[in-house]
Amino acid sequence: MLAIQIIAFIFCFCGLGAAIAATASNEWKVTSRASSVITATWVFQGLWMNCAGNALGAFHCRPHLTIFKVEGYIQACRGLMISAVCLGFFGAVFGLVGMKCTKVGGSDQTKAKIACLSGLIFILSGLCSMTSCSLYANRITSEFFDPSFVAQKYELGAALFIGWAGASLCIIGGIIFCFSIAENSNAARRGYAYNGATSVMSSRTKVHNSVPDKSPPKHFDKNAYV
Repeated sequence: MLAIQIIAFIFCFCGLGAAIAATASNEWKVTSRASSVITATWVFQGLWMNCAGNALGAFHCRPHLTIFKVEGYIQACRGLMISAVCLGFFGAVFGLVGMKCTKVGGSDQTKAKIACLSGLIFILSGLCSMTSCSLYANRITSEFFDPSFVAQKYELGAALFIGWAGASLCIIGGIIFCFSIAENSNAARRGYAYNGATSVMSSRTKVHNSVPDKSPPKHFDKNAYV
């Protein structure tokens, strides 16, 4: 169980790191390199900045200075990714407390409940991150395949794949953490049955030893010694 919890925490921690990297990245959508061979320039955008680069390695980024001019789906993705990062942070704290290798959190039953809570938080974090990336990707693909859309078309950026991978790791690690409480309850039930049998046998032995011998005393006459 300890090794499984460590693996789950590694998955969740890597997923949290991927969510942070995806949130801070500026490559949520990029222009196709194949369509910009002549000009040798391309544009890539993120949740916080719009950037442009060229083949010489020069980049220029312009942040979104106000939230009121940002499109609604970008604001929704911002909120979901920030929620995913915050939930992942609290999930990591509860996960450290609930793991058996740490000496905080109380008894094994209490630590198992904390680990299960951590798993639920990580699952919510992964769902927030996956929803944000899927929403952004749906907007990109709908504009790309829309023949009536005449503005600049973009493709999926690397940040989306990083976000999807991080969300999957958080969900898998959270599910493993949730199984901690089931394993702990099974172990406790087996231990209780064994101790109960021992206590019953010991109590019977004590009662048997404590009952005085009430059999009548044997009397021997003097002929018995001849």
